[in-house]
Amino acid sequence: MDRASDLQIPTFISPISAWEIGSLATRKSFRSTLSPDRWFHKLTETHGIQLTELPPQVLIASCFLPGRLNRDPVDRIIAATAREYGLTVMTRDRALLDYAKEGHLSALEC
Repeated sequence: MDRASDLQIPTFISPISAWEIGSLATRKSFRSTLSPDRWFHKLTETHGIQLTELPPQVLIASCFLPGRLNRDPVDRIIAATAREYGLTVMTRDRALLDYAKEGHLSALEC
């Protein structure tokens, strides 16, 4: 993300990531001194960070992805969003990284 910022390449965040942050917080897996809402707001206010759109066609496309991706709706929405907008997913999520290895998604492990 730092390199993208240095090169003035925008970084996109899916709105579904806000839900994931909230979900992590309810399971006590979110580690920040900020509330999830404040943390996400600060993230989206960072220079070079933009929210992608999450239109109905992306949500529908998440149900019809090629290949084999787990049934986790968040993973599927992130994959469909990246495919729709030609973006690379930066993730630690093994399912998304494996899906990218199948050639259906561009992903970088972080």
